[in-house]
Amino acid sequence: MSYPLITQGRLPRLAAALLFVSIGYAASTHSPAIADDVPASAQAAYDEIQGALGDVPGFVRMYPPAGIAGAWTLTRDLQYGETSLDAKTKALISLAVAAQIPCGYCVWSDTRDALAAGATEDQIHEAVAIAGLTRHWSTIFNGYQIDFAQFRRELGDEMASK
Repeated sequence: MSYPLITQGRLPRLAAALLFVSIGYAASTHSPAIADDVPASAQAAYDEIQGALGDVPGFVRMYPPAGIAGAWTLTRDLQYGETSLDAKTKALISLAVAAQIPCGYCVWSDTRDALAAGATEDQIHEAVAIAGLTRHWSTIFNGYQIDFAQFRRELGDEMASK
């Protein structure tokens, strides 16, 4: 699999690093400890992150060494790999979710990523508004305890009537 955003130098260092927020950022006011006994898989991940970002952020080193290789692989392949979604769409989806969580780190990072991938301010605003609209109606459906089969029938799902 190729990673054009990484290999073509289009991976914003800080934005990519902040993506790790989604895989478990642990806030700290002290310098993170770096283990002396790092598993080979973790070291390989750190080496790849170093190559992609120019550095291994402290909060990445805080992530448990037993899981960092998997966390980096998931992040790298889904966020920066060639998938069926383009970078702008991924950033807009992530921004919409981040606005609902809410995660200020992600909102900041995803907004930068969306802009870098060609999103307009209007598209960013619309993505957040759609997230709010989805949240609004989800609150209504769940709070009113709407019957799911009835909901599907009312919206034209013929399979719900059977």
